[in-house]
Amino acid sequence: MNNYIEVLTNLLLEKNQKLSSARAKTWVELLWEDFEATYAKAGHEYRGSEMTEKYVRQFIESYGENLHDFMANNPKYKHLLDSEDSVH
Repeated sequence: MNNYIEVLTNLLLEKNQKLSSARAKTWVELLWEDFEATYAKAGHEYRGSEMTEKYVRQFIESYGENLHDFMANNPKYKHLLDSEDSVH
């Protein structure tokens, strides 16, 4: 899984230059965990890291350049990402 996180973090950094490496990694980890938890709660059988990677990659491709704006408006994630050391 760590390899997926690294690859997806780099993809997010390519899409959004307003994020630091630490914040981009945090976003990827949050998206990863959120997808797996939601998928499990819906009663779906676990389909592996490849499925989760595909979802997170698609999310980054679609919304990566605006992810920093999402954080400002979503209290669910704001407290997890609200630190000056992870902002450019």
